[in-house]
Amino acid sequence: MVDRPVHALVLPPGPALAEAVAAALDGGGPAILPVAPSLPDRAVRALFDTLRPTHVTTPDGTSVLPEGVPAEEDTAVIIATSGSTGVPKGVELSARALLASARASLDRIGAKAGDRWLCCLPPSHVSGLQVITRALLCGTDPIVHETFDPGKVTASGADHVSLVPTQLRRLPDVSGFTTILLGGAPATADLKARHPRIFHTYGMTETSGGCVYDGRPLDNVDLKLDAEGRVMIAGPMLMNGHRLGSRLTGPWFTTSDLGEIENGELRILGRADDVINTGGQKVVAGVVQNVLATHPKVREVAVVGRPDPEWGQIVVAVVAGEATLEELRSHAKSELPAYAAPKALVQVTALPLLPNGKPDMVTIRNQV
Repeated sequence: MVDRPVHALVLPPGPALAEAVAAALDGGGPAILPVAPSLPDRAVRALFDTLRPTHVTTPDGTSVLPEGVPAEEDTAVIIATSGSTGVPKGVELSARALLASARASLDRIGAKAGDRWLCCLPPSHVSGLQVITRALLCGTDPIVHETFDPGKVTASGADHVSLVPTQLRRLPDVSGFTTILLGGAPATADLKARHPRIFHTYGMTETSGGCVYDGRPLDNVDLKLDAEGRVMIAGPMLMNGHRLGSRLTGPWFTTSDLGEIENGELRILGRADDVINTGGQKVVAGVVQNVLATHPKVREVAVVGRPDPEWGQIVVAVVAGEATLEELRSHAKSELPAYAAPKALVQVTALPLLPNGKPDMVTIRNQV
């Protein structure tokens, strides 16, 4: 197998980036590692030290990185992700995987040739990159916004858009879109009611983005649970492996998410590493979070564990909204065991977010 150069693209969202994505997918260009231009220099250096691209491209041109390591021929894109640990790692994705994911997405929502896609998520994350891929398959130039501006999003003229819940919440009018793909975090019922064609997506970088829409796997995606209840995924959209690390072996990828599958429909309970042990009882933070999110006085919520000398850990709700601790406890106990109800409340104006729109759990845990 022939090695393939890896070009780190430190470029603003726009035509040059979209052209590089297209070249990587059709095999005519190098593998690419999209890097957010807003990333501090120190973080960029750390990323390069870890993922070892062979070249770097900026608006000023392309230069060689002498310590770079080529990728294998079937790697088209490397997405840098810190996962839950904060340590940079690179997920290697083939053109075959990215295109399989994008085609299955277009089939599920009924998109057609000539449809326009708006990308207002960072292309350095798989969610933004796959918006560009879907546009290319529709035969149109993606509409790419460098930053999220609600007015510009509303006036974009796009048929389809991919958003995270915080972005959707900030849009005054979404009636101009045919389809909204919503991912990155759980969606409350009021958000889902804002448009008749909102698809709530579940997936991750390792699956080339969303591979389960509204609980139902996309075509050619298989789901099952392991003995501990973690979600396992198989299908053509899976990653090759991790950059300069392990390759995916076998047809199944085991996620870090706990789930339930009933009548073929997947329900995510929370992350396996977000289980709170309080007084000997195990509480899945995501389950509590989903219940609290339905309270009418809660706009955004995260649930974490806080060390406690008596209980080992206690359940803490971090909430943007006006609900009191007593109201949250009563609401939680209406659906969950009493030990799962939060014992403490931290009120914030808004949850801190990562660039991809997901809650910044490291910062949130530091707040409690």
